[in-house]
Amino acid sequence: MAENGEEKLLAVARHIARTLGHNDDTMADDILQIFSNFDGRFSREKMTDDDPRPCAPLEHSLKSLHRQISQYVASDNPIWADSADSSAFLDSVDELISTIKDWSPMAGDKSINACLARADDLLQQSMFRLEGEFRSLMERGGDSFELCDSTTANLSFDDDDDGDEDDSDDSDSNQIPVAQPVNDYDIIIDALPSVTVNDLNEIAKRMVSAGFGKECSHVYSSCRREFLEESMSRLGLQKLSIEEVQKMPWQEVEEQIDRWVKATNVALRILFPSERRLCDRVFFGFSSAADLSFMEVCRGSTIQLLNFADAIAIGSRSPERLFKVLDVFETLRDLMPEFEAVFSDQYCLLLRNEAVTIWKRLGEAIRGIFMELENLIRRDPAKAAVPGGGLHPITRYVMNYLRAACRSTQTLEQVFEKDSSSSLSVQMAWIMELLESNLEVKSKIYRDPALCSVFMMNNGRYIVQKVNDNELCSLLGDDWIRKHNAKVRQYHSNYQRSSWNKVFGVLKTDNIPSAPSGAAGARSLKEKLKLFYSYFDETCKTQSSWVVFDEQLREELKIAITKLLLPAYGNFIVKFQNSPDICKHPERLIKYTVEDVEARIDELFQGTGASAGGKK
Repeated sequence: MAENGEEKLLAVARHIARTLGHNDDTMADDILQIFSNFDGRFSREKMTDDDPRPCAPLEHSLKSLHRQISQYVASDNPIWADSADSSAFLDSVDELISTIKDWSPMAGDKSINACLARADDLLQQSMFRLEGEFRSLMERGGDSFELCDSTTANLSFDDDDDGDEDDSDDSDSNQIPVAQPVNDYDIIIDALPSVTVNDLNEIAKRMVSAGFGKECSHVYSSCRREFLEESMSRLGLQKLSIEEVQKMPWQEVEEQIDRWVKATNVALRILFPSERRLCDRVFFGFSSAADLSFMEVCRGSTIQLLNFADAIAIGSRSPERLFKVLDVFETLRDLMPEFEAVFSDQYCLLLRNEAVTIWKRLGEAIRGIFMELENLIRRDPAKAAVPGGGLHPITRYVMNYLRAACRSTQTLEQVFEKDSSSSLSVQMAWIMELLESNLEVKSKIYRDPALCSVFMMNNGRYIVQKVNDNELCSLLGDDWIRKHNAKVRQYHSNYQRSSWNKVFGVLKTDNIPSAPSGAAGARSLKEKLKLFYSYFDETCKTQSSWVVFDEQLREELKIAITKLLLPAYGNFIVKFQNSPDICKHPERLIKYTVEDVEARIDELFQGTGASAGGKK
């Protein structure tokens, strides 16, 4: 190599002498003499070349390099199987690159230009062989990768840790294995041995230096992309188009979302950072090549992840999908710092922006789902009345739905903050108002005003209870709670007034003396008692099948009725018994004792039924 360097130096000196003295032989001789006096290597003997052509030294160098390089290019054995061969080959390639670089300024000379063309051809052959060696090193090195911090299991999230041994014995040996769950994301994959990485870096240096950086990146990315796609497959993630996801039954989509969430976490926190680290090591010193290679490696898998999220974002706005859409939204939100960190270069800008766009689109989907919930409440028909004035299914559905949604209060607040026209508190209050309006319309189905009040009381009490012990309370506020508790009390008063005031009014004896006498007074008492029993029996018979789901509310109603009726009934019976004109045996006309009346009241609200069933 030293010989080639000296020959090249002499050739350049000769070229300078000839160029400056091409019209004057004396000047050329003077220039040669100056070079000879300056450095002994430029002696007259050495500077005088039998071959006067300016390309002669270059041809001499190329012959030597061709002889050295061709033996490796034509070899069937891997060059990197022997470190001495790889070093010698790289030295020859370096010399070839340097020769081309040094002689290129003189390409105006036709003979030199022709030599440079042959040099370029030799360089291309060298690059082609280096490309093959690069690919071979990638493939051999990737056969057995290791996980740092002593983690040796493949990455996956199979929920069934205890596999069936018989099934595993019969499985296809070529099937991609699904590995054990990963709970620790503090992992870096060393996908290639350090020695291999160093060799790849040496090859990359030559290929980039020779202008073959894109070819090197392409070989690198094609090998690593295959590894990454296999890793994603092991995570249980299927390659699904947006159309395929939208055509799947929702139950299957839910399963895919669970796998997607776990796979995305592994990809953004383990796989992609590991690929970034490997790219930076292989292409150390060439940041642009490293960035391009990383983008080409991860683009396909990233688009696969984002397309699935996009399919969820633009899918149905059915209310039951909210919770899984929230899972996807929260996953992208929580991983946005990883997106920013891993995809920080110019080549990955589109991927980074696409992630942000789809994340925002998921937020729009969540707001759209709440709009669909509003429509569902509005459209819920007021057809058949709930038996016994019990809890309506729409009340139970909406309240349990909102309670479940409020487990993600912070996320929902973030979603609605993006919409300046609303907030989560306003949204919840609006849904509650829609529900109450819907229930008021449904209550009109009942012909009995008392039963209408029981229906509103049941549903109102249920709503307040569901709000009280939940994040809904903080969203709606204490004033809302007080207002709706007052509404329930008003329904209670309305029920008592429309149902029991009539019964109670019969027992009024304000105009009857404590010991009434005379046939008219006795007849009035008898008629009142008979009328009381008629009203009382009819009311008890009717209301025994009515429903009050809440035990405390049921007891409160019975106590209120008891306090209203028992004292009045007791006083009436005393007056009745003290009337001398009733008959000799007034007890025969008394159907119920005070205790009997209390027992009948205790039998109220015993109704049962699927729609009017208990609290859930």
